[in-house]
Amino acid sequence: MAKQPKNNKQGSTIALNKKAKFDYFIEERYEAGVALEGWEVKSLRAGKVQIRDSYILLKNGEAYLFGALITPLPTASTHIQPDPQRNRKLLLHRHQLNKLIGAVERKGYALVPTAMYWKTGKVKVEIGLAQGKKSHDKRETEKERDWQRQKQRLIKHG
Repeated sequence: MAKQPKNNKQGSTIALNKKAKFDYFIEERYEAGVALEGWEVKSLRAGKVQIRDSYILLKNGEAYLFGALITPLPTASTHIQPDPQRNRKLLLHRHQLNKLIGAVERKGYALVPTAMYWKTGKVKVEIGLAQGKKSHDKRETEKERDWQRQKQRLIKHG
């Protein structure tokens, strides 16, 4: 069987979590690998993933991605029962994990996935070390976004 050319370029984005920037102040970003099954990789290549409502928990010194929805393709194998919302282990270095555990437990930060992308043929998740925004912060962000949009219109028509 001939090898098919890949349609994904190196470093191409699979999914973005735009809601994370609206709900959180993202202070630091980390890159983590994801432990996936074969059918999940095929679904990712087809773009059938949603990370909007997902989050990251630290258990027993390991990081796990919860709530990410990877919809199985209809051509998935018949002898397995794919679970679209199973918990997926994130692959990080020990010193990164220790730093994240300290920030989450002592300083009250949250871990949110901000993006999922391909890097040298492997799936990577960008993790944001974040603090939650209050409602007045969200209004401020929205006001700033509206002002930037209005400014662009004035420049364009002026």
